[in-house]
Amino acid sequence: MSLRVDPTFREALAAARRPLIGMWVCSGSPLVAEICAGSGLDWLLVDAEHSPNGLESLLAQLQAVHGYPVTPLVRPPVGDPVVIKQYLDLGVQNLLIPMVDTAEQAAAMVSAVEYPPRGIRGVGSALARGSRWNRVPDYLRTARETISLYLQIESAEAVGNVEAIVSTPGVDGVFIGPSDLAASMGVLGEQDHPEVVAAVEHCLRVAAAAGVKVGLNSFAPALAQRYLTAGADFILVGADVQLLARGSERLAAEFIGETS
Repeated sequence: MSLRVDPTFREALAAARRPLIGMWVCSGSPLVAEICAGSGLDWLLVDAEHSPNGLESLLAQLQAVHGYPVTPLVRPPVGDPVVIKQYLDLGVQNLLIPMVDTAEQAAAMVSAVEYPPRGIRGVGSALARGSRWNRVPDYLRTARETISLYLQIESAEAVGNVEAIVSTPGVDGVFIGPSDLAASMGVLGEQDHPEVVAAVEHCLRVAAAAGVKVGLNSFAPALAQRYLTAGADFILVGADVQLLARGSERLAAEFIGETS
C-alpha cells in the first residue's frame, strides 16, 4: 500500500492569505490536544521544552490531532541531532528548535533533518512512523520535502546574528521568543519593554527582507496585533494550560469570591 504524509507547515504558510493563528499545547494530554485541534485555529505548537512530554505522549498527540484541519509543530527540549532523529522517525513533520543563536547552529539543525550525503539524519525508515513504515513511496529520497524547519530567535546574540540565521540554506522560517529575549536583554518578564519590542520588530523586518517566514509568541492581544501589523506570518496567542488556569480562577472568583 502506498501512503502519503500530511502537507507541511511550510506549505500551509505558502498557501495562506493571512497570518496563521495558533496556540501552545503544553498539557501533555492527547485529549486536550484533540480539543484544541478542532477549535478552528490554524496550527498548534506541541511543546516538549517546558512541558511534560516524552516520545510516547508526543506520538499520542500527533495521532489525536491527525485528520483535523490544523497543522502541528513540535518543539524539542534542545536542538540535539539524536532527539531530532527520534522526532522525525516518530512522524513529526514540523520542527521548532529552541535557542538557536548563530548561523553555525542553524546549519547544524538543517543537517540534522537531512539524510546523507547532505545531512546526518540516521536511516531507520523501515522502523518508523515518519515513513509510515516505508509505505510512503521513495521516502528516503523525498523525506526532506515532508519536513519543515523553524528556528527560535530568543537571545540578544541571536538578534545580532538574525541576518545570517535567516540566510542559512534549508531554514524554512524563524520564530521569535520574546520571553527569553527579554531575559537575555536584562528585562526579565518584560516582554513589552520598548527595547524588546524594537528587537522583535527588527527581526520581523530582516526576515521579511530575506523572504523568510517569521512568527512569534504574544499572549497580550494589543501586542499580538501590533506584531501582526508589522508583518508576522504566524503567531501563538494562547496556551491550553494558560486558558485552563485563568478560566478556573474566574470560576473561583465568581462563585467563591475573596478568601481570607
